[in-house]
Amino acid sequence: MNVLPCSINTIKGLYEISGVEVGQHFYWQIGGFQIHAQVLITSWVVIAILLGSVTISVRNPQVIPTDGQNFFEYVLEFIRDLSKTQIGEEEYGPWVPFIGTLFLFIFVSNWSGALLPWKIIELPHGELAAPTNDINTTVALALPTSAAYFYAGLSKKGWAYFGKYIQPTPILLPINILEDFTKPLSLSFRLFGNILADELVVVVLVSLVPLVVPIPVMFLGLFTSGIQALIFATLAAAYIGESMEGHH
Repeated sequence: MNVLPCSINTIKGLYEISGVEVGQHFYWQIGGFQIHAQVLITSWVVIAILLGSVTISVRNPQVIPTDGQNFFEYVLEFIRDLSKTQIGEEEYGPWVPFIGTLFLFIFVSNWSGALLPWKIIELPHGELAAPTNDINTTVALALPTSAAYFYAGLSKKGWAYFGKYIQPTPILLPINILEDFTKPLSLSFRLFGNILADELVVVVLVSLVPLVVPIPVMFLGLFTSGIQALIFATLAAAYIGESMEGHH
């Protein structure tokens, strides 16, 4: 059958996609490797924002929550509800940290592209922007998601998990296998395409018209950026829930 060559070609395609670039980029040369410095710098900033805000807000938890603690408790409750809805009430607990990390990192990354003044930091090549407007970041988020739902299915069903590939009929085996390889492609391209397109639209409008005109578009971009984070986290949870479906 042609399933194996198709799967190998898909993996090669994912590797080649990591080289997709728009404009010039800034790299660090470490040993014999080129490190994409722009993505690393902005990702570290996003991680620092998340860790710093959580540490400051909940460093001294109170029985009656303060404003910062109350906000993060609300975020946690939101992520728990999302995970419970998609994965199921009995199985969602262990997956809350994973789904929450995906959602918060993507959400803050997307908003950082619109709210932080990255452009004032000059680099030898290229410029700083949201980590999620780079295909390497979105692929790096999509691949652990794929590994997570394989792990979830195998841990709950054992080798019987692979029986789904011949359901409802063995004729669908190649299509069912191909579906698992297209899921990370769909996740990575959806997030990358929307964030990159939003930033390009804002840049073009700012260069063509006065500053007042692009402001509504920037606010719309903030809204759609949040929606993209929610979509990614929801699909990740749905895939995990689907892989454990039917386990008793």
